[in-house]
Amino acid sequence: MDQYLEFISNHYLLCLGLVVIAYLLIQDLVESSFNKYEGLSPLLVVAKMNNDSTIIVDVREPHEYIKGHIENAINIPLGKFPEKVHTLEKYKSQPIIVVCQSGSRAAPACKTLVKENFEHVFNMIGGMQSWQDNNFPIKITSTEKF
Repeated sequence: MDQYLEFISNHYLLCLGLVVIAYLLIQDLVESSFNKYEGLSPLLVVAKMNNDSTIIVDVREPHEYIKGHIENAINIPLGKFPEKVHTLEKYKSQPIIVVCQSGSRAAPACKTLVKENFEHVFNMIGGMQSWQDNNFPIKITSTEKF
């Protein structure tokens, strides 16, 4: 026991780092277990798009969206998402896949959709970056959509 205390006193920054990382990992694990939406890989997104009347919602900014997006995706930037979520009301019972550039901006949009009682909400893991890494088709638009 004395060796542990000596190690901690000599390497307090290292031990503090360990505690912080453990806390963040546990927090992420707990948060993901209580999510009411699922994460899907790009391959599963394609399968879901082929089998259902799936709606794709792209939460990137318009200048990112026009550079390349999934065909028929609806662009609602994350900053405007809470005020524009009502435009998706007619799709409440359909599967909705939320996409962003890397997967991090889609999570708040998924939470908003779940809060608004959308039934089938999915987050595409890795976002458009992962979609393009898998060489799936993208559509380039010359005009901005809102």
